[in-house]
Amino acid sequence: MGHMEITITNPLDMHLHVRDGEMLQLVAPMSARNFAGAVIMPNLVQPVANLQAMHTYAERVREAANDSHFTLFMTLFFRNYSEKELRAAQNMPNFFGIKLYPAGVTTNSDEGVRSLRAVESTLRHMEELGIPLLVHGESQGFVLDREAEFLPVYRRLAEQFPKLIICMEHITTAAAIQLLNEHENLCATVTLHHLELTLDDVLGGMMKPHLFCKPVAKREDDREALLQAVLSGHPRVMFGSDSAPHPVHKKECCECAAGIFSAPVALCCLAKIFAEHGAIDKLQAFVSDNACRRYNLIPSKKKVILCDTPMQVPMEYCGYGQKITPLHAGEQVPWSIKNVEV
Repeated sequence: MGHMEITITNPLDMHLHVRDGEMLQLVAPMSARNFAGAVIMPNLVQPVANLQAMHTYAERVREAANDSHFTLFMTLFFRNYSEKELRAAQNMPNFFGIKLYPAGVTTNSDEGVRSLRAVESTLRHMEELGIPLLVHGESQGFVLDREAEFLPVYRRLAEQFPKLIICMEHITTAAAIQLLNEHENLCATVTLHHLELTLDDVLGGMMKPHLFCKPVAKREDDREALLQAVLSGHPRVMFGSDSAPHPVHKKECCECAAGIFSAPVALCCLAKIFAEHGAIDKLQAFVSDNACRRYNLIPSKKKVILCDTPMQVPMEYCGYGQKITPLHAGEQVPWSIKNVEV
């Protein structure tokens, strides 16, 4: 019996952390190899909050990725930007949108927004100029309720700025899917790990630090709602890995950092999910077409051919003085990448 193959044209990762320095050198090539482009998150230790910082960061990412067929879609860390600054950003070749973090909700977000009312002028300018708003949508409440508590903020933004494209990043709940269906100007990214995991996988037996992320994995009915939206081909749901590498010593310690490193296995694991559910025909839209249509994107040309030959996932990835444990470390994933064509 012959092997099954899936060809994905121009796969995009609409939510990616590649960090900086030595970690950037190690992880950027892994995404560049398998994707035609990615939306690069701005929450470095010194957030990317001005055009010069964005330009120099893009140069560092491009150099580290070392792949001319990997398009960078850069983001600015949200603050009160003037109309002049936003127009200047639009004139920069790699600029994509602005990422809003409520203050303190995740890694390196202490400089985030404390009051949405205080930044309404920036949101109005973004709406007028057609600049997407990407949001880490969590409150400071009880950890399992943080996304649900933030949904009224999304609703208010969607109604107050009806022409603003608002992306609910890495949604994790059935309630978020329900809200998505109520407003045409909302869209959402969904991660691989939230399609695979519930909180039970993280904490139900021995605690697994490499599966700890923010937003935390939720309940089974939430995971099922995400799967249903993705597998049914929801036109405003797109793949964003939220692959977020941390060195092993930052994960295996008493104050474990939040983040799952999924970049090397993302497409193979998605192929497994879509194949198991008889929805291979919906994978192309999820990992590319929906995003291209929503944002009028033209990524680099790249075809990734997946086949149902198992991939052995390494226990760790090492290099540049860094050591990272990937999702599914030491396991066999039933799909692998056969070839990449540019």
